[in-house]
Amino acid sequence: MSNSKKAVALRYKQGTDQAPKVVAKGIDSIARRIIEIAEEENIPIVKSEKAVEEFYGLDLDEEIPPELYELAAEIIAFVFKLDKEFS
Repeated sequence: MSNSKKAVALRYKQGTDQAPKVVAKGIDSIARRIIEIAEEENIPIVKSEKAVEEFYGLDLDEEIPPELYELAAEIIAFVFKLDKEFS
């Protein structure tokens, strides 16, 4: 399984969610489909094996636990930076 491709999709809606949530996750063909959908919807993709491994263990629709806030904050900051560059 070490060569398997994994993907995890997070959602964070300010004012609605208390913390980012895992909204999709999968291996191989499901991971590729998650990435395809993100590309089609112009959702930023962050490639981080560490993040995928940390978030993959969470259940769908589960808010990330406080010990993963720093990792999620790094991703959100990166996405905000991309958003500013392309808007």
